Amino acid sequence: MVSGSVVRRLGASLVAVGVALALTPAPGQAANGTIGQREEVCAQDLFVRTAPVGAWMGTLYRGQTFLVEGPRSAGYVYGFAYGHVNRRGWVQDGWFC
Repeated sequence: MVSGSVVRRLGASLVAVGVALALTPAPGQAANGTIGQREEVCAQDLFVRTAPVGAWMGTLYRGQTFLVEGPRSAGYVYGFAYGHVNRRGWVQDGWFC
């Protein structure tokens, strides 16, 4: 049989853990690119396309960079994909660190 004081201490511990988890910052989330900035890709992979929703021409991987030149269109942004892609194209916006 469990005593009332043990149950109260266990309950208090669980509340403390819940509060600690609630106050822990969430991991970094992806954001839209800023025009004029060379942004780091946060997505596992990000397709570089010839136009918004256009043909695939390369893939950027997490940690690689993309210079956001603008404009934006249909959730995509135009710019220069560095790394092995090394050309201008469109990527889906919202996947930058």
